[in-house]
Amino acid sequence: MGYGFHNFLYSIAFAAVVFVSCLHQYSDAAKVHDGDDQQLSDLSLGNSKVGGCDFFQGSWVRDDTYPLYDTSICPFIEREFDCLKNGRPDKLYLKYKWKPTACELPRFDGRDFLRRYKGKKILFVGDSLSLNQWQSLACMLHASVPQTNFTISRTNGVSTFTIPEYDISVKLDRNAFLVDIVKEKIGRVLKLDSIKHGDAWKGYDMLIFNTWHWWLHKGSKQPWDYIQEENNIQKDMDRLVAFNKGLTTWGKWVDSSLDPTTTKVFFQGISPTHYNGQEWSESKSTCVGQTQPINGSTYPGGSPPAVGIVKEVLSSMSTQVTLLDITTLSQMRKDGHPSIYGLDGQKGSDCSHWCLAGVPDTWNEILYAILVSGRNARN
Repeated sequence: MGYGFHNFLYSIAFAAVVFVSCLHQYSDAAKVHDGDDQQLSDLSLGNSKVGGCDFFQGSWVRDDTYPLYDTSICPFIEREFDCLKNGRPDKLYLKYKWKPTACELPRFDGRDFLRRYKGKKILFVGDSLSLNQWQSLACMLHASVPQTNFTISRTNGVSTFTIPEYDISVKLDRNAFLVDIVKEKIGRVLKLDSIKHGDAWKGYDMLIFNTWHWWLHKGSKQPWDYIQEENNIQKDMDRLVAFNKGLTTWGKWVDSSLDPTTTKVFFQGISPTHYNGQEWSESKSTCVGQTQPINGSTYPGGSPPAVGIVKEVLSSMSTQVTLLDITTLSQMRKDGHPSIYGLDGQKGSDCSHWCLAGVPDTWNEILYAILVSGRNARN
């Protein structure tokens, strides 16, 4: 979430070879710049593709140089994601890399990432899927400089991973809806048109947002009692409609509150679940016992409706927000969830989150590929 392109970032000539299949002689779009004593290829791109190559279309292939880090020596990994420590007996799920159809991705280079973002502040904002991706990136960076001091802390829902040598911080703000939930006399109110806590997200060099899964929760898992939009308060509404309204509010906040010349903004796409085997033609199955990805480059069950809403909202924004469109590639990984090797063990089955090492590492590899290519995309 190996590539054999380790020297990509250190040689313009080699970078040209790496990208030749994707760029189709589009080298005139590249400009060379210097950073941290490296020559880097800076490609200005206008959509989800690098030349003719879409990072998010491809298939999973076995690669025995994976995983990118040893979970047992990532000292701060959450127990709920540590499938091996929780007793998962099969290990093949660790040995897959994502191969885009029309190109190769550069192998993640943690030292380069740290040099490139030295002195920078990165913030993930979202639910436990953001936690999954944040923890993955922290492990990937730690593995690249294992002898370097680090700090990790958690205060009031904000987790912070820092590497002082590079003066870099990678934070996570747990926020399931992005819009506000406020305790009032009538109870907990989900306010679809309010993001008062957004001030805490300002001043970062990179923001990666995510929301979706909690919009579907009902009963005891529903963290609000009422939904409010302007002066209209109701007990419930169509959850897709609510999600659309809430995400539209977030989009307006980004447009009015952030400076895209100083802050890169990403949206982590919809992460799929695998509770319904009918989606991949195994009607009585879930993710439990799955040991291999789905073959090919398409998912039989199609895309969740939330994907369309995300793309619609992003396309309506004036700010360029890069979509990490990880839905399809993650749908192929029915084998990548903790299942009974998560936090609850045999008492429950987690087909929502992802094992680490695992699929979220690919999300971060694609994030890295976007950053090193200089892509400034709005999908």
